[in-house]
Amino acid sequence: MDPRTGQQPESRPARRPPGTFRIGQIAGIDVLVRSSWLLVAALISVSLAPEVEARQPGLGNWAYVAGLAFAVLLYLSVLLHEASHALMAKRYGLPVSSITLHFLGGVTQIDGEADTPGREFGVSVVGPLTSLAVGLVVLPFALWVADGTLLDLVFGGLAFANLVVGVLNLVPGLPLDGGHVLRALVWKLTGDPNRGTIVAGWAGRVCAVLALAYPFVNSALGHPPTVTSYLVTFVIAWFLWSGATASIVHARIRSRLPSLHARTLARRALAVRHDLPLAEAVRLAQEHQAGSIVVLGSDGQPQGVVNEAAVLATPEDRRPWLPVSAVSRSLDPGLLLPADLSGEQLLLAMQRTPATEYVLLDEQGELFGVLVTDDVDRAFAAGGQTA
Repeated sequence: MDPRTGQQPESRPARRPPGTFRIGQIAGIDVLVRSSWLLVAALISVSLAPEVEARQPGLGNWAYVAGLAFAVLLYLSVLLHEASHALMAKRYGLPVSSITLHFLGGVTQIDGEADTPGREFGVSVVGPLTSLAVGLVVLPFALWVADGTLLDLVFGGLAFANLVVGVLNLVPGLPLDGGHVLRALVWKLTGDPNRGTIVAGWAGRVCAVLALAYPFVNSALGHPPTVTSYLVTFVIAWFLWSGATASIVHARIRSRLPSLHARTLARRALAVRHDLPLAEAVRLAQEHQAGSIVVLGSDGQPQGVVNEAAVLATPEDRRPWLPVSAVSRSLDPGLLLPADLSGEQLLLAMQRTPATEYVLLDEQGELFGVLVTDDVDRAFAAGGQTA
């Protein structure tokens, strides 16, 4: 799970990956199932059928149905795990878009990041605790029913699976829940969420290596692994390594963001009337050493930014007769930004309305300057330092 916070997104039709089906809602949150789950359910059904038949002879093909029913019960417990994450996130006011069940278990899509280590801890730890609670609730039934019966297989399997899921998810390495718990603890101790992510990410890489070594260790202990065990181990190790690596990269990128400030990156801008001849506007810009020209409407408010490429493409003999508004780009609302934006909020504002230039306004709504996307990209590549 990746507990996140942010602004509630605008309502829009949900986009689902191919092969994803909606089966219902929990507290207004869509519950989705990927087609890969059907493959896992079929594998569980086939693998359990002989054991079901041994415990309840004479079932025939119904043994496969019983195996499929167990797979459904198992994933319902996974759904409880994910729903606990989602409901805790909603309790903290975090937007949750969906819960998805897939072949490796499930994932809850929370749009944003936790703003405190306490919330990160709460949203992350509740999932494993829910799985442990389910396992402990089912365990007495497994101990109560007669050994060797079909109910013993069901209750015992559910109790064991949930206890294992709960324990493994508490392993302190990203992208597991325990990794987010570790991130929250490091964040609390250091005050730096990015450092917490990097520490938990490296712990996740260590877990991936240890998982990859499991078949070899098991073989050394006298339990020769099968081809299937090698394959499952590789998939789990790859999942852990790729998730941990993505988290580390994301943290390193985010560590650059705080030093990106719109004010320091802004180019000096010259404000001119919309009907001013282009030649005069260019002359004034050169005289004032302005990097951009902002066109004002008849109400005195910014209505456009002069396109440099359009100016260069305009012959000089036409510039005295052409109004500056003819070579300007109209300003949509998303192109007018507060000059005080910085860090992640600055990048989010630019992502909402992609453009090459943005007009910055100060606290009084007056023109402050023009922010050029290329300048932001160069500052970010240099580690967030302005030139």
